Amino acid sequence: MAYCEICGREHNVGFVATRLAGTDGVSLETAKWETVFTKMGFACYYFAGECDRVPERSHVVPLAHFKDPEIRKIYRNTFGVQIRKRAVTRKIYEVKEKLKDQLYAFIRKFKIDVLVAENALTIPLNMPLGMALTEVIAETRINTIAHHHDFFWERQHFMINGVWEYLNMAFPPHLESIDHVVINSSAANQLSLRTGISATNIPNVMDFGNPPAPVDDYAADVRQALGIEDDELFILQPTRIVKRKGIEHAIEFVSRLKMKAKLVISHASGDEGHGYEQRVRQYSKIMKVKTMFVSDIINEKRAKTPDGRKIYTLNDIYSHADLVT
Repeated sequence: MAYCEICGREHNVGFVATRLAGTDGVSLETAKWETVFTKMGFACYYFAGECDRVPERSHVVPLAHFKDPEIRKIYRNTFGVQIRKRAVTRKIYEVKEKLKDQLYAFIRKFKIDVLVAENALTIPLNMPLGMALTEVIAETRINTIAHHHDFFWERQHFMINGVWEYLNMAFPPHLESIDHVVINSSAANQLSLRTGISATNIPNVMDFGNPPAPVDDYAADVRQALGIEDDELFILQPTRIVKRKGIEHAIEFVSRLKMKAKLVISHASGDEGHGYEQRVRQYSKIMKVKTMFVSDIINEKRAKTPDGRKIYTLNDIYSHADLVT
């Protein structure tokens, strides 16, 4: 039984996301929030299309994942087009209702007092989920924190679409029971300018008060596995390869060091296409910066690749880096 240290009552927090698994930024930052809520005496529960949290506290709905076949089909028929067919509209509402039923079931099952929407009301990769969540919040007036990591207007490929009314409705919604949180002041300014919504700025941070664990035997060979020589600087870019990360600045920085160094990029480009990755690869060659793309051997858990190489976690990698960009 968990009791809130503020009011002394039991409170349950329900995190809602398309995915709570792996080393993507949303999943990693959610874990930090879970730690804070737990220390305050809240019990945490999870609604997602993919989830690596405690199964007994998780409500996994494959349709909530942005990679679900039905969701992918809706995405292809609504973005990159300017006219939405009636059959697509019908499908959006059909899927929205299924997800809405599951959200109500999640709230009832775990007696949720507060919802925390992790990017589910921010990026329309799963548009029916955002719409369903918006309607549930409007109908129940449940206290909600909408944690926004990156808005749809920050990604160019969302700007041509046939669903503007849904984006205005749910990404994000302007409802009285929602408190909005953004991760930087620029996002707060844009949110206010575009929607009139005020937000609290809570940056993504690392727990610098607690140093990482010492390197153990498993992770002792990280530099060797990455082909980094003893006299080389290990520069780590621990992000996905997407344009807004500004990885070209890291490449230019390493070039300007005029020192023997390797730039290691930990994550792949993900769901945003591979155009920027090609640009990063070409720019690295132009700037004569040794850049390594190692997403195949970095994951949320230690394991082995199909060809027998070690898979490391981000924590394994951080301890070896000379500099993080």
